[in-house]
Amino acid sequence: MNAIITPILVLGCMGLIFGAILGFASIIFRVEKDPKVDEVRECLPGANCGGCGFAGCDALADAIASGKAAVNACPVGGSVVAEKIGAIMGIKADASEKKTAFVMCNGDCDSAKDKYKYYGVADCDLENGLNGGHKACSYGCLGDGNCVKACNFDAIHVVNGVAVVDKEKCVACGACIKACPKHLIELVPYKSKVKVACSSKDMPKASKDNCSNACMGCKLCEKNCPFDAVHITDFLAKVDYSKCKQCGKCLEKCPTKAIQKRA
Repeated sequence: MNAIITPILVLGCMGLIFGAILGFASIIFRVEKDPKVDEVRECLPGANCGGCGFAGCDALADAIASGKAAVNACPVGGSVVAEKIGAIMGIKADASEKKTAFVMCNGDCDSAKDKYKYYGVADCDLENGLNGGHKACSYGCLGDGNCVKACNFDAIHVVNGVAVVDKEKCVACGACIKACPKHLIELVPYKSKVKVACSSKDMPKASKDNCSNACMGCKLCEKNCPFDAVHITDFLAKVDYSKCKQCGKCLEKCPTKAIQKRA
């Protein structure tokens, strides 16, 4: 009987001793948690999308409380959340302009030509590895939906072979930007309606041969913009949103409608 009881008592005593040591160590080496961390975390939306550049809302709360991230670092919460966090941190939140993702391609099934038919797995990375994908335009959206899978807010869908963003659902987290192997998605001001729906940097004739909606770098938009807001670089129009007044002159002059006005 003693052979059974003695080991049990020894193990029990050892457990009590080690438990006491661990309890004492937790008190001695305890790291005081800044109460602001929990307060900031309560303000964050809990999307854990990673759009702020941190692993999730908990990590962002720690970074904000320690001064390693700005109070307006959460793209999902926007200015409302930024103001609340700013009040907690005693910092005035800078007014950040709301943004939305935009796919710089309008080469849908009706306008873009194919160089081959793709019957593989619907994955943009895989298809892009096969000579740049099925589209004749090497810059065009492949439409396999990697961006759709990456979006946690149901804000982007493939329509007629091209990804299209629902700006009302988009929170500008940037997940779709990271998922696109063609680098076709960028963040643009939410209020801006004038956008260049093309990314081709091919020579004008090649761009037009590959896609009827392609920008040809003709410079008509640049020449007719009264605000110096549109310029051609590498045969592709780019809008300077800080200068654009949404007048629509560039849209009127664009022969291929590569520059569009989207609500």
